Amino acid sequence: MFPLLYEGRSRTNPKAFTGYPDLWVNLTRWKGDRGHKDHLQQPNPTLFSLRSYLERGFFYFLNHPENQKSPDLVNREYPKYLILSNIVFHRKQMIKTIRNMYKFLLTAFFLCSVVPLFAAHNGSINGQLTENESGLELAGATIRLDPGAQYTTSNTLGFFSFNNLPAGVYTLTINYIGFENKIMKEVYVRDSETTTLRINLNPAPINLEDVEIKSATSQPFQTISALDIETRPISTTQDVLRVVPGLFIAQHAGGGKAEQIFLRGFDIDHGTDINLTVDGMPVNMVSHAHGQGYADLHFVIPELIGNVEFKKGPYYADAGDFTTAGLVRFKTMDALDKSFVKVEAGQFNTARAVGAFNLLGKNAERRNRHAYLASETYFSDGYFESPQAFRRLNIFGKFSALIDDNQRVSVSVSAFQSSWNASGQIPERAVQSGLIGRFGAIDDTEGGSTSRYNFNFEHVKSLNNNSLFKNQLYYSDYSFELYSNFTFFLEDPVNGDQIRQKEHRRIFGYNGSYQTEGQLGGKKLSSEIGIFFRNDRIDDNELSATRNRSTTTRRIAFGDIDETNTGIYASTTWQIAPRLAVNAAARADIFQFGYENKLDSLYNPNQVTAALVSPKLNFYYDVSPRIRLYLNTGYGFHSNDARVVVPQNGEQILPKALGADIGTIFKPSPALLLNVAAWYLDLEQEFVYVGDAGIVEAGGKTRRLGIDVSARVQLFKYLFADLDATYTYARGNESETPKSESYIPLAPLYTGAGGISWDKGKGLFGSLRFRHLGDRAANEDNSLTADGYFLLDAVTGWKKGNIEFNLTVQNLLNREWKEAQFETESRLRNETESVSEIHYTPGTPFYLKGGVTIRF
Repeated sequence: MFPLLYEGRSRTNPKAFTGYPDLWVNLTRWKGDRGHKDHLQQPNPTLFSLRSYLERGFFYFLNHPENQKSPDLVNREYPKYLILSNIVFHRKQMIKTIRNMYKFLLTAFFLCSVVPLFAAHNGSINGQLTENESGLELAGATIRLDPGAQYTTSNTLGFFSFNNLPAGVYTLTINYIGFENKIMKEVYVRDSETTTLRINLNPAPINLEDVEIKSATSQPFQTISALDIETRPISTTQDVLRVVPGLFIAQHAGGGKAEQIFLRGFDIDHGTDINLTVDGMPVNMVSHAHGQGYADLHFVIPELIGNVEFKKGPYYADAGDFTTAGLVRFKTMDALDKSFVKVEAGQFNTARAVGAFNLLGKNAERRNRHAYLASETYFSDGYFESPQAFRRLNIFGKFSALIDDNQRVSVSVSAFQSSWNASGQIPERAVQSGLIGRFGAIDDTEGGSTSRYNFNFEHVKSLNNNSLFKNQLYYSDYSFELYSNFTFFLEDPVNGDQIRQKEHRRIFGYNGSYQTEGQLGGKKLSSEIGIFFRNDRIDDNELSATRNRSTTTRRIAFGDIDETNTGIYASTTWQIAPRLAVNAAARADIFQFGYENKLDSLYNPNQVTAALVSPKLNFYYDVSPRIRLYLNTGYGFHSNDARVVVPQNGEQILPKALGADIGTIFKPSPALLLNVAAWYLDLEQEFVYVGDAGIVEAGGKTRRLGIDVSARVQLFKYLFADLDATYTYARGNESETPKSESYIPLAPLYTGAGGISWDKGKGLFGSLRFRHLGDRAANEDNSLTADGYFLLDAVTGWKKGNIEFNLTVQNLLNREWKEAQFETESRLRNETESVSEIHYTPGTPFYLKGGVTIRF
């Protein structure tokens, strides 16, 4: 039974709703103008069947005797009504989904809360890892217990434990990348007693020998280190995405727009098939004016990123919508080592300034209370003939405190504004004919503005039974306005084809989870159960035809969206043997899509609902201390746009993705770490957003198979090398489409990235890196090719004391390359016929930037 609350005016005779016996609605009437409720006097109000109308969206009607006599009386006498309905769904698919969700919930609750109680309890060790100077907790460290060679990892608050231990003397070995190794001998355990430890670690140079490969620990390739971020050319947080192995980005409409993303054979557009979060807040925008899943990371200051976690595939229960190709989670720093001011300047009239300041003194830090405020301002005209006038302003503040030894709270607020001009994609024929230069434009009035204001509250508490409880509340206020021109004069030879995409949205959300550890059959059992809620209220979601940004020639789409995603997930990892661990997980999602088309002369908002269960099953087997094999399997999904879902009566709302990875992580030598994986991903439906038409086209079923190879090697103490290479075979449904016409446009075939980095912590540091994206099909029959590229980037600098100088060069060889490419049909002003060919945004030429950082 689902209570639904709707308010509105009736324009429909209730008689029209009769004759559908599968669904019944109980009505209660409000006299809204008089401010009080007037229940119907009938003991059993008349019931109307609404099954067919519910499937089409919202319903508005009244149960009033006068309505049957004169429907017009309703609008005159009772202008506001509230319908409180108890709806019984008889659709087999919905009932099956809900039943599965409840079964899954009961099973997960049993595993997470009941099973650990049956574990035998002798003695135990509880510990907490913290950074020696700041006192901050260290999460994700590997702890080994001997004798017995048991492994565990520290949780969010730095806690770890070993339970059911016979009385005796034990040794702990702690490994954590970027910190000193620590060995604690003679740790005594007594029967029915708990030994409590607090362990402080000091920072140390990164050493690949410290990387542990064990089934009980997280994948060592899934965390991006501070060294990776610091020694690569990065101007925005979007650039940090390039550090993810196999992930490429492209900017094609000015510096302020979210980048186009490529990963695992996907042209992800701006985020349709990758889940992005910052401190647990979602970055992807559902039903966005510019496309489903639009993900703009420019509101994050790169210098404040503490770490980045990435995972590929749909195998993780705590990640839902858009998690098909993978996910990336950004985590901002809880505290600053030191305050700093950074100033940068470069070619093309580029300037950037960043400042971050500790707000609390040393006394507060010793009590583990931290607060800082940071700001970033950026300006650049870019390398185009028409200046971009790109401006970005960021303000970010964060407070975190350890309330007691067992719980931490964190509060962060941020404000972001950006505006820019753009030259857009240009047709090859215009450049080849000399009509415009390589950095010219057909319509240089493109561009836009955007803003985002965030509030984020997080609470983490460690419970006495070795469990962890997390709560998060977040709110975002977001605005977006973008002007584009893809086809020039194809649709409107007089005014041109410029369009405006605009919206204002508010996002409310909650994430909660409960983690616990115990034993089942004498083997370690780790479980997590979580719930989540997200509501997007989008006002004036607009697509309009415009001229020179100033004149609206016609509105194509205009309306309000109310979209909610809520559900539950559970994940359990069982160490069934010393070398074998199994993870079983699932999540259940419920979506409600509401859309009010304001171009409709009648007030007729609609709503549809859908639910989905996504199971996962993963295996990890340690062949030896140096070799791990793993098999990941599971279902994921990406949601469709509400503006498409509602008019289509709920068809193709949540197409599923089925994936599998089989791979190995191994260390042939202490200084060499390798990861090789073969993977497979099937999508029930691939979406293509057509921006100038305001619709999402169904691309049909797709299949991708690929191989990923990653290598990390420590050549000398301070010299590192890395390589990431991928191959992907991506095709549409070959059973319905000829093989020669089943290419997926812009799906990357070959990608490669790598380089060498030197960082001693003082004196000279630097890196030399390459990026390679191979040629790929630009359309379904591969008659047009999107050209690949090979680029070199370099970073160098000098550190001494609290002062640091840096120099960054992008496109060191000054190659001419195309950053973003599309097959587009367009017509220029002087052309009588349209032409379909490659349209592209030229890539960055040789670009030099320098800066200085002062810490205090």
